[in-house]
Amino acid sequence: MVNWVELQKPLLHGLVKIAGLRQLTVEVEPGTIMSFWIPKEKMPRKKNTTKEVFPVGKPADVDNRDPKTTTKTKQTQKEKPAVVLVHGFAADGIATWQFQIGALTKRYSVYVPDLLFFGGSTTSSPERSPDFQARCLASALGRLGVDRCTVIGFSYGGMVAFKMAEARPDLVDSLIISGSVTAMTDSISTETMERLGFASSKELLLPETVKGLKALLKVATFKNLWFPDRLHKDYLKVMFTNRDERAELLEALVTGNPENYVPVLSQRILLLWGENDNIFKLDLAKTLRDRLGEKATVQFIKKAGHLVHLERPCAYNRHLNGYLALLNA
Repeated sequence: MVNWVELQKPLLHGLVKIAGLRQLTVEVEPGTIMSFWIPKEKMPRKKNTTKEVFPVGKPADVDNRDPKTTTKTKQTQKEKPAVVLVHGFAADGIATWQFQIGALTKRYSVYVPDLLFFGGSTTSSPERSPDFQARCLASALGRLGVDRCTVIGFSYGGMVAFKMAEARPDLVDSLIISGSVTAMTDSISTETMERLGFASSKELLLPETVKGLKALLKVATFKNLWFPDRLHKDYLKVMFTNRDERAELLEALVTGNPENYVPVLSQRILLLWGENDNIFKLDLAKTLRDRLGEKATVQFIKKAGHLVHLERPCAYNRHLNGYLALLNA
């Protein structure tokens, strides 16, 4: 029987290629690989497969320019600023950011990774913390030749982005975060699950039934979205793989850090929120802004929930482009 979600993947990947991205895999360390979509001009010279694999070792040679014109190109063409899009917990990178990629590629070098145990990324390491995800992502970006970037993180990806910014201020120039926190503390986790009526984050974020997926979508969106049950079933099969490992990711996500702990970050930060986010309320964003200090600002988008980038993509993209233009003025 045809899986309609799986059937849509080639179409979505085709649109991403039209936007100028290509897929490859980076070996971060032995046993750990991360799948990426990167600008086609950053692909290696040798293109004998559709999915290049960069083995661990020296940085990959991603400069495919003609040596005869390199000097002239450097003088006449300014390098685009790098932007990294880090996905949340219910989908891979391309599915999460499908409406943002085309809006950014004209002015920015866009990188879309799949975090470990999402998409084609995996590891043999027993580590499951957001810190480990952040270290692997930073290492992979270094292998791809990215030495400075703006990181846009959503939900789980926002927590990974915060960790990477804290550990690698030399790499992360600025942050744009939607529907996330610096760390998922015990009290935030408990309060959120009790308020939403779920026994655990696993029950919410790793649904096993159509009913469970519908419940997740209901709390994550401003307006109830109707899809046939068949589509829900197909989505469960395609997007919720590696269940055991993802359950371990959720377990490692909750930290015992003090409630008032906020990392000292040097980056400028935009907290871009759906006004009706039921998972991480707007008040939480305002509190987070106050704790992060004067370099942090908060903007909200009306009639949008946790999945603000999917519900209101045009409004979301206007905010993204406006803030990125300010950063790169």
